[in-house]
Amino acid sequence: MTRQTSRPRLPAQARREGRGEARPPELGPGEVDVALTVDGTARTVRVEPRVSLLDALRERMGVTGPKKGCDQGACGACTVMVGGRRVLACLTLAVTCEGQEVTTVEGLADGERLHPVQEAFIANDAFQCGFCTPGQLVSAVALLEEGHTGDDAEIAEWMSGNICRCAAYPNIRAAIRQVRDRHEGHASDAVGTAGPGGTASDAAAAQARGFAADPGPDSVGPADPADPADPAHGSDRPRTEGAQ
Repeated sequence: MTRQTSRPRLPAQARREGRGEARPPELGPGEVDVALTVDGTARTVRVEPRVSLLDALRERMGVTGPKKGCDQGACGACTVMVGGRRVLACLTLAVTCEGQEVTTVEGLADGERLHPVQEAFIANDAFQCGFCTPGQLVSAVALLEEGHTGDDAEIAEWMSGNICRCAAYPNIRAAIRQVRDRHEGHASDAVGTAGPGGTASDAAAAQARGFAADPGPDSVGPADPADPADPAHGSDRPRTEGAQ
């Protein structure tokens, strides 16, 4: 019985060799040069093939806008856009971005002029500690470009990869709705509109606190008009401060 001394060829490998296709160049194990465009500026970074895009941005190029939260793709704080598509930078190898356009939170503004999403985040108090905000902003910009803004449920679903430990989700959705409605030429869902028995400024203030007219599935909305002391009321949502 003869002993097999060579590895059998995989079917895909055999087909490739049969067609005379050239194998893609292998990178590593040493450092390689990666050319990419970061926030509109052509950059070249020398990294090992195993280095993530997040580490290349933060540690090699000084672009510290994307944050390293979990480093496992679970929190979304490192979200950037590569070729117009949002990705998790901590799970993306820098070498795979060769020749691509990378957009971070630092590239959203036009000089001193903030991006409309950034302005809306400020207007709606859509951040607290701010650690997740860079990823939230980039993801929100991509979300609006993708058109996944039909209602709060859809916004919440397509933003679900970005975790906010301060739970500013109602305010984040309010900011996204505001930009969506301005783009579509409609009035905002709540900002600047008067509710029953209230003024436009009252509605805007309530919106800034995250009390949207149509809260999403994971939001905390305003108290129901019924008396919370009534056992039949059944609402565990907090009432606004000073409400009777």
